[in-house]
Amino acid sequence: MPELAAHVRDVPVNQIREITEAAWRTPGAIVLSIGEPGFPLPRHVLDAGIACLDRDETNYTPNAGIPALREAFAARFREEQGVDVGADRVYVVSGAQQGLHFAMSLLLSPGDEILIPNPGYPTFAMTSRLLNAVPVGYPLHPEHGFQPRVADVEALITSRTRVLVLNSPSNPLGAVLNGELVRELVELARRHDIWVISDECYEAFTYDVPHVSPARFDGGTETDARVFTSLTLSKTYGLTGLRIGALVCPPGLEQKMDNVMESIVSCVASAPQYAALAALTGPQDYVRHAHQHYRENRDAASAVLAAKGIRYLPAQGAFYLWADMSHVTTAPNGPPPWPTFAVARSTACSRYGAPSTCRVRSRRWARSTCSGELFPWSAAVIARS
Repeated sequence: MPELAAHVRDVPVNQIREITEAAWRTPGAIVLSIGEPGFPLPRHVLDAGIACLDRDETNYTPNAGIPALREAFAARFREEQGVDVGADRVYVVSGAQQGLHFAMSLLLSPGDEILIPNPGYPTFAMTSRLLNAVPVGYPLHPEHGFQPRVADVEALITSRTRVLVLNSPSNPLGAVLNGELVRELVELARRHDIWVISDECYEAFTYDVPHVSPARFDGGTETDARVFTSLTLSKTYGLTGLRIGALVCPPGLEQKMDNVMESIVSCVASAPQYAALAALTGPQDYVRHAHQHYRENRDAASAVLAAKGIRYLPAQGAFYLWADMSHVTTAPNGPPPWPTFAVARSTACSRYGAPSTCRVRSRRWARSTCSGELFPWSAAVIARS
């Protein structure tokens, strides 16, 4: 058959999925590699989606989503972050990943560079390569708590740099950017006239520190605004399979957003939108329970690693633990073959390497998910390895 396009052949593998699918194929494996909340959905959320189907409301919705859901996302963002955002700037998307692809499609031309955290979520690089852009990793070093340094980021900016990606709380690190650092990074983007995409997938789950969105420091005019905010209900409300989120855009881009959304998915399915509306506007017991459960899992697993003298990054957010696995690393210049290593022990942790554009000393660290009931056990697996 004819060859695929070159930029598709260059898209890297998502090792999270690679490891997870290896675990799914292994009888008795306990999967700790994928960010899957472990609780049943609230009944009122399920009922809202079912009611949409029962009344046969299965036609197209507006490109940007049903108005009530857009307003619910905007209201929550205003309440949580104190940012004056109207529903007209909120676009309902099919999960955070589609939101990231949506934003990058708007901002990147072939050959443009996009600055991404390293280590960071694999699809930042995958999606940008799919758009013929060039991902450039900015380093997050263990000795700095895996926090970006403004000088390190600025040193990587070139005439081709178009976008800076921020991710807080971080997947895979569990790190949370403090407000002053967020402000400095937005100011850096303003100085160099580049866009900011803020992935805030885990914004509901921080522990003893606040989540500060870059949108707080964005300009209020069409000429000065530059921050796109990617939100999702997958983690906050456990709606991973319904694929529902939102992209909050700077003012003045509404028509272009409609055009691009139409060319990608046209609109999000109606039933997930009504389920999402119920989640945002109904009782919030699920979120409170999940937050407490993730904190307890983090504390239990951290205690196991600390007792064994295994280095880890104290997680301030999300539901992951970032542990130093050098005590089981067999390769002199890199990590062991993780799918074999992890699945052989009836678990699956995630390995995060570094993009080819930036190598940092994190190749012997691994992410394990603390969203399910068995997460503290995974820390014991790491400790025994």
